[in-house]
Amino acid sequence: MNIGVVVFPGSNCDHDCEYIFKDVLGQSVQMIWHKDTLPAGLDAVVLPGGFSYGDYLRTGAIARFSPVMGAVKTFAQKGGLVIGICNGFQILLEAGLLPGVMLRNTSLNFICKDVYVKVENAATRFTHRCESGQVLKIPIAHADGNYYTDPVTLGGIKANAQVLFRYCTAEGKVTPEANPNGSLDNIAGIMNADGNVLGMMPHPERSAETVLGNEDGRLIFLSMLSAFGKSEMQARLVGA
Repeated sequence: MNIGVVVFPGSNCDHDCEYIFKDVLGQSVQMIWHKDTLPAGLDAVVLPGGFSYGDYLRTGAIARFSPVMGAVKTFAQKGGLVIGICNGFQILLEAGLLPGVMLRNTSLNFICKDVYVKVENAATRFTHRCESGQVLKIPIAHADGNYYTDPVTLGGIKANAQVLFRYCTAEGKVTPEANPNGSLDNIAGIMNADGNVLGMMPHPERSAETVLGNEDGRLIFLSMLSAFGKSEMQARLVGA
């Protein structure tokens, strides 16, 4: 699988994502500067966490205008897999690739800690290596992770099973106390209607190998890899 990791001024989790895909999972990875376009032959694009453009205006609001984002939109419209993590999620929202906006955490503090998220939909290309209802422990690190959208949009993404992760207790209970940032409906991650674009605030790349003491995040990356393997095999069968 060929992975492209987009690097914006201020990205600081880009090499973490490169390391996981390349060194831990054995995939081909290309780092893509935000002023460039996407190279041909990519199978998935990662928008990593960090502080694009310093987040001086609004998180992800400037990054959406980076030249590479036009190519990312085209790539997503053609069905390519795109995952945005933390700041990457914020950029996907600002770019209109996912519905909703991100507000400041209700505490107005930057929060960095492990949280628990419940897998709400395990029948997707990003979660099918999980079980529905499975609880994953994945760290967060953000000041603007308070997901919000209007009631009509919220009803639509819930009806379409686009909510993939909700903040929960270690036992899997979705409660206000388990919500670290005030996100609407405890939402921690959503996908687009076509199921090929995922945005999530927790950092799965920080919980994807044994040495970190937690491999829960690896399930998301393994889901992407095996989903690609199936689609590639189907394409070859059709081509034959």
